[in-house]
This record gives sequence, C-alpha cells and structure tokens, in this order.
Amino acid sequence: MDNRTIGYAMVGIALLVGYITFSFNMALSEIVNGSCSHGPSCPMWGTIDFQTNTGLAIMFFIFMFGLYLILRKDSAENKIEVSAPALNNIKLQPEEKELIARIRSAEGSIYQSELVKTTGFSKVKITRLLDKLEGKGIIERRRRGMTNIVLLKSSMRN
Repeated sequence: MDNRTIGYAMVGIALLVGYITFSFNMALSEIVNGSCSHGPSCPMWGTIDFQTNTGLAIMFFIFMFGLYLILRKDSAENKIEVSAPALNNIKLQPEEKELIARIRSAEGSIYQSELVKTTGFSKVKITRLLDKLEGKGIIERRRRGMTNIVLLKSSMRN
C-alpha cells in the first residue's frame, strides 16, 4: 500500500474521531445540564472541556499526518533501483551456462522438471545449480503445483 492511500485512510480516521468527539461532547453536555445543579461552576464542565480538547488534539494530529502523507512527493533519492549485473561480469560454471542457455531457448521460463529431462542432470544437481543461479540474481523460481517454474530475470534476457 502506498503512502497516499494510507494518508487518505488517516484523514478518514481523523474525521471519524472528530465526529465521535463531537457526538460524545453533545451527549455529555445534555447529561450534565440535566443532572448538575451548580450551573457553569460544576466540575463536570471542566471534565467535558478536557475530554473535548483531548479528542480534538488527537484528531488534529491524525489529520495533519494524513495530509502530510497525501501531499508528500516521493523523491528519486528515496527510491533505490537495483539492477542485476550483466552475465558477462558473473563467473559461471559450464553447467550453469547450460541451464541459462536452456532457459533462454524456452523464452525465459521453463519448468524445473523439464530441465531435469532435457539436461540429463539429476534432480539434486539441478536444484543445487538453480540455488546458485538464484543466489547470483540470474533466475527466480516460483512454485507451480508439484514443481517450480524457473524464470530468467528480465535484466538477464539478452
């Protein structure tokens, strides 16, 4: 969820807090008017004022923070782009190069079980090689049923 959406939610919550504070203040004022015989010097009026001011202060801070999130611009300095290194700069074993070639020939995605069939490597060896390639940021694996689909990262598709 982005900051702007959270900001709108916070403004909505602030308005809800304001409504609840206003409703509570009105109901409590009616109760004090009916039950207190001291008039304006009744200590219950001080309690109502304190509770109202506290509720309004909370509402104000939530509202202002929500506005801050809505109006804040995301600067390019806050965003960090991570680019994957080119394959030329990465030291690869011959088996890893073969797997990458097979994934490329399958248009960038292939089932892990298909790699086992086409390469002749064991399941364990394929898993270990894919673990290394995933650790180097070259491929990504996603679970599909009883197998994984192996995806060549877009920055590695030449």
